[in-house]
Amino acid sequence: MNEQKFKPATEWFLQADYDLDTADAMLKSDRYIYTIFMVHLSLEKAIKGIYAQTFQDNPPKTHHLLYLIEKIQSKVLFDIPEDIFAPIREIDKVNVPVRYPENLHELSKSYTKETSEEIILSAKAVLKWLKSRLNK
Repeated sequence: MNEQKFKPATEWFLQADYDLDTADAMLKSDRYIYTIFMVHLSLEKAIKGIYAQTFQDNPPKTHHLLYLIEKIQSKVLFDIPEDIFAPIREIDKVNVPVRYPENLHELSKSYTKETSEEIILSAKAVLKWLKSRLNK
């Protein structure tokens, strides 16, 4: 079996930043579903960075943010403030619909420029908080 090389937390966070920049680019080009998709991917990678730091191992191959958070919290006891946890919970809920829309036109109505901007702002706060957890 081809063992995946361990990816350190710093690489996960580098990619998380890149993906959040991509979300900004998607917002500017009015591609709101992809804005949300890239926000999810960014948070997923940042949380996987915390996982990698915590367990000194590659995270499980999953897209479920809350699952990863639970795994991390089972080893390291820290409280996530509600203003950080709420956006993670909301982004986790839309993972499948934005990744595999059943009806693109209907889903597009859910994500306006304004809602997408709000989601990016909250994701930036989450990413900043997650970065503050590195090496703690």
